[in-house]
Amino acid sequence: MNKVTNPKTLLIVLSIFIVASCTQRADKKDCTLNYEEAELPVTITTNWAAVPAGLQAAVGSIDARYVKHEVPETASTSEWSGTAWKGERVSGQLILWSKDSVPNVELKLSNFRSGNNETIKANNMQVRFVRYVITDEFGQGCGERKPEDYAQSLSADVLDNLDCMNLQPKTARPVWVSIDVPMDASPGDYDATLEILTDGKTARELNLSLTVLNRTLPPASEWAFHLDLWQNPYAVARSQNVEPWSDKHWAALEKPMQMLANAGQKVITTTLNKRPWNGQTEDPFDTMIEWRKKTDGTWEFDYTVFDNWVEFMMALGITKQINCYSMVPWGNILFYFDEKTNQEIKVSADPGTKAYEALWKPFLTDFIAHLKTKGWENKTLIAMDERSPKEMKAMLKLLNETAPSLKVALADNHKSYKLYPDQLVDLCVAHGVTVDEKDRAYRARKNYVTTWYVSCAHQFPNVFTFSQPVEAAFIGWYTRAAGFDGFLRWAYNSYVKDAPIDSRFRTWPAGDTHIVYPNGRSSIRFERLIEGIQDAEKIRIIKTNLAQDNSAEAKEKLEAFNQMLAKFNLFKDPGNMEELLADGKRFLNNPELFSY
Repeated sequence: MNKVTNPKTLLIVLSIFIVASCTQRADKKDCTLNYEEAELPVTITTNWAAVPAGLQAAVGSIDARYVKHEVPETASTSEWSGTAWKGERVSGQLILWSKDSVPNVELKLSNFRSGNNETIKANNMQVRFVRYVITDEFGQGCGERKPEDYAQSLSADVLDNLDCMNLQPKTARPVWVSIDVPMDASPGDYDATLEILTDGKTARELNLSLTVLNRTLPPASEWAFHLDLWQNPYAVARSQNVEPWSDKHWAALEKPMQMLANAGQKVITTTLNKRPWNGQTEDPFDTMIEWRKKTDGTWEFDYTVFDNWVEFMMALGITKQINCYSMVPWGNILFYFDEKTNQEIKVSADPGTKAYEALWKPFLTDFIAHLKTKGWENKTLIAMDERSPKEMKAMLKLLNETAPSLKVALADNHKSYKLYPDQLVDLCVAHGVTVDEKDRAYRARKNYVTTWYVSCAHQFPNVFTFSQPVEAAFIGWYTRAAGFDGFLRWAYNSYVKDAPIDSRFRTWPAGDTHIVYPNGRSSIRFERLIEGIQDAEKIRIIKTNLAQDNSAEAKEKLEAFNQMLAKFNLFKDPGNMEELLADGKRFLNNPELFSY
């Protein structure tokens, strides 16, 4: 005879089992990846069989991009050390590897403590897994690219915001450590421990030491370095699959744009009309101002998106300048909505023509009035990108006649700045181009901005996903060595279609279109760029202090400093950039050489 179990008893047993199972699942980290990395066919050249069992870990170099399927070349050290000013961000790179699969790898960083029991808390630090992205090679630089014509590989670049990862067998996984030293930190030597856990148990420990100098780097909002990385809010909408300018879009914009503000960004990128660059990117720029021609022939302009975008960026701390693209768009095509025909009109209007004047005169008159009501007139510039002298001359003539208070920003690849010295208050020239000393001195006296840029045409220095990481840091040093005020790069976040998996694009070297990744992910390139900008600010502060000191000792130190800095005024890769930068940093952080 079969026994019949009491239903109440069965329910109690089942409930206990469910609770126990849920407790076990809650204790175990979910290390499922938020996206799968691409895999490429590779030939492995190192002997994984010789690697000891279990998780391996060592301190690496921030100058290295570690290969995913190779045993990393490291000094096998478990000690990291760094030096920083108060208020500075410093970075380190660790490397994990294993010949076997390792589940649930977590990273826990302790507080930094000094011998005097001073503390830098762990919430001032970030520990991020480095993810791999498909890259290509420079090749011919600019121009249409067929993927089969360029060698492809995996590049360690994406800094992902993950709590844990599962380490696959026969792979390496870099880890990026960022330390934001508080401005009120006490000078001294600090120590911390990075604990590496697998399945909740400690597998490895690495030691970190940090020397904080008695010198303060101002907050990014006060940096003199004029950083101009062009933003593309439409790429954020597409990558996050949200409606442009919806509440979800604004929420998605906050993290990447705050990252940009924290890097010292000075310029808000805006659009006056549709497709100022003729739709070259994966996500063409739409207009932030609605142009509407009424049935009676008058014009009406809606600034809602423009105002909301500018106010949003200013609230994040980017307040110096508003660059408006463009009165000379690529292709000289303009768009407006015509109420009479109830459709969008596309107009070809070259600068200097009657059609051009008929469109821009009513707009400029209305735009100036609007800017005055917002209090933005003195910080708003009409911005152009690599336009010809003929087009610039015609545009400037109309601007002077209609809205003379508006000044101009130009990325100038024609050396035409000499033709209009007092209208280009923001001039940017390509790397390798020099601004004549008399013109530079004149611009400095007028407080005009003079910067430089790189593009798909520049193999060195650059921030492609195959570029050496040190090149991004070099940008800050070259800026000061060559006497520029800052740096421009055309693309902060014009994400490609398959970012963050594949960084290649149809017309330019991989990584040319964006230096960060969707969902507020930073990159090794972006972190090194910030490092170089910080160094540029430190250089400026030290030089200013030495120049104000009339003592013989200060003059001697300033001469030595200038000699060191001159080594970075380079147009070509010297082949030893890592060593050159390390020497420069030792010089910069030497408390015996400079009076802190």
